Amino acid sequence: MRSIFRLTPLLPAFALAACATSGPPPPLAESSIPPAVSGQSAYGLFLAGQSAINDGQGGEAAHYFARAAGAADDADTPLLRSHTFTAALLAGDVHAAASIAPMTDDDLGIRHLAGLTVAVDEMALGQGSKARAILTGADVGPPQAAAAALLAPLAAAEAGDNEAAIGLPVIDGDPVATFFANIDQGLIFERLHRYDEAETAYRSLIERGDPAAVASIDLGALLERRGRTADAVAIYDQARGRMPGDPTLLADKARAASRRDAPPLPTLNATASEALTAVASVLVIRRQNEGALAYLRLALRLDPDRDSAWLLVGDILSNIGDKSGAWAAYLTPKAGSADFVAARGKLAWSYQAEGRKDDALEEARTALAAEPESKDAATTLADLLRADERYEDSVNILDRLITREGDTPDWRLLYMRAVDFQQSDRWPQAESDLTLALKQQPDEPELLNFLGYSWIDRGEKLHEALAMVQKAVNTNPQSGAMIDSLGWAYYRLGDYTTAVEKLEQAVSLEAGDADVNNHLGDAYWRVGRRIEARFQWSRVLTLVPDAKLKTEVEAKLRNGLGPMDMPVSGS
Repeated sequence: MRSIFRLTPLLPAFALAACATSGPPPPLAESSIPPAVSGQSAYGLFLAGQSAINDGQGGEAAHYFARAAGAADDADTPLLRSHTFTAALLAGDVHAAASIAPMTDDDLGIRHLAGLTVAVDEMALGQGSKARAILTGADVGPPQAAAAALLAPLAAAEAGDNEAAIGLPVIDGDPVATFFANIDQGLIFERLHRYDEAETAYRSLIERGDPAAVASIDLGALLERRGRTADAVAIYDQARGRMPGDPTLLADKARAASRRDAPPLPTLNATASEALTAVASVLVIRRQNEGALAYLRLALRLDPDRDSAWLLVGDILSNIGDKSGAWAAYLTPKAGSADFVAARGKLAWSYQAEGRKDDALEEARTALAAEPESKDAATTLADLLRADERYEDSVNILDRLITREGDTPDWRLLYMRAVDFQQSDRWPQAESDLTLALKQQPDEPELLNFLGYSWIDRGEKLHEALAMVQKAVNTNPQSGAMIDSLGWAYYRLGDYTTAVEKLEQAVSLEAGDADVNNHLGDAYWRVGRRIEARFQWSRVLTLVPDAKLKTEVEAKLRNGLGPMDMPVSGS
């Protein structure tokens, strides 16, 4: 999908003001284009808008551009109107954006986005007939055609045109949009009490793969609403076979098994919002942040409580450097929401990156207190404690999780606890956890590399460790860390020529890693390349090594390396 905006460079600044609060910002103005302040020229207001953008005030910029449009000559107004429309949409004020949508813009991307925005706003206002007329007309075309095709049947249903609503749109070249067109058709069939056809639509999608178990969840909900709870449990169990740890499926199965109230049929606008959020998530993966943010704003206009969309908004704003906007987005999901733990985890790590360690821990503890059985909430807290070098506290969290899982705990929990043990100089316990984890996942490269490198660095079981890290490298041939382990194994075994070859490759992949550069310096020294060795060691000191490595490297720069005297047991 090509860019949907003419003004791509303005995106980060517009987005900076996108989430100053958890809800949408206040409207731009009562009318579509506010009057200019007396004595201010259109160009001056335009410059004020640009200045507001540079200061990260996207909402204020939108006001200035709108006022500039009101003061401009006819020849200048279209450009300013496009600026204002784009600013309002990305700031989350979809209704204001729709009121000034440049439906006749020369740029088809802007024009068709404007049409889509107006259609979504009409749907939000309950005007299905008006929305469908726009979505099926010439005002919405590529690159918004797939979104228009998704929304048109839902707008028809809102307008009461049942025949148009049940028609399955043809969306070429967009598998995600096609999938959700089928999902939406199932929901429309159910609204029309055509339950067999709805069930058939869902089962067809399940047979073709059902990514993220979306069709399974919707089919299970339909069956629950029909009183077929045993059938719903079977559907959830089938989906859990593909996604065993999915919390939504676990919660849905528990609800169905207990015969609690079935989830209500989603509204048409909520259905449309889900589809737009799914399309936006694909754009996020493709790093098309501007298109993704626009679709998310439209999705939230239809369903302001769609927490999954708020999470994606937070991710986009975080990626473009708008920390406060991202934090506000992550704070939107409330306790009880399926996205609450994920949102608070993202917020906690964002605080951690800013050095707000106490705030990060507070958010993680808040999430765990709200959902004490959540593995994700507990592991987030353990990870943050480890990042703060509070290894014993992290172990305490993991101990409870591992005990709760019985004889076969998740290998990832064992891996995490092994890191804590190693960092707190409790190697026997770390080795035990890694060995147990490898029995569960003998081909997992991270486990192979962790245990193998630890043995290598300790001079133990070198040939066995060499085989382990070679296996890890075969799985991840572009991993600089794993290739470093392999090179270090050859170094410990005395094959310095091969060690240099592997460690040079590792440095090319991990140029900023102090340990990898240090290892290469040692290997250079052993093959007689003393100048290059000192260069690598000097580089280590520029890479912020820990105190122990810094002392070691400074000593090597003064004295070089002595005879090789590391133990080579098992070699």
